[in-house]
Amino acid sequence: MGSDVLEGTTLSVYACIVRADEPVGVRDITRNAELSSTSVAYHHLSKLENLGLIEKDRYSRYALKGKVSVDGYVWFGRRLVPRLMVYSFFFVGVFIAEVSVILLSLVVESLVIEANFLFLTALTFVSMLLFIKEGSWLHRKLNPKHTDKK
Repeated sequence: MGSDVLEGTTLSVYACIVRADEPVGVRDITRNAELSSTSVAYHHLSKLENLGLIEKDRYSRYALKGKVSVDGYVWFGRRLVPRLMVYSFFFVGVFIAEVSVILLSLVVESLVIEANFLFLTALTFVSMLLFIKEGSWLHRKLNPKHTDKK
């Protein structure tokens, strides 16, 4: 399957089906993916069905046949998380470690922090913010409602 097939609204519909614990109807997809109409939902569901990713039961509800890898995203259980968000967690960890070293230098007199370490800490902070911002944007784009089923 081409990586260009699972993107945009089709990817959002696919993610809604993966998150569901049970087969979902067209109205559920329309609501959860914030689509303009059920006909738009039908269009994207038909695409996914033709790709063999979902199947329709006798009650016209759709269920997942199997998860596939999606460019730029990582699966965590039933959640599709932007890879940029995973990278942001790395930078959060590095930033916490760097701030810990700076705070430790305030307590331990023999530990001297040079200006280039402070510059690198600031660079880590900016990188962390950029990855969080871009990852959050991709996450909101994929999950318009940004809510779990009650």
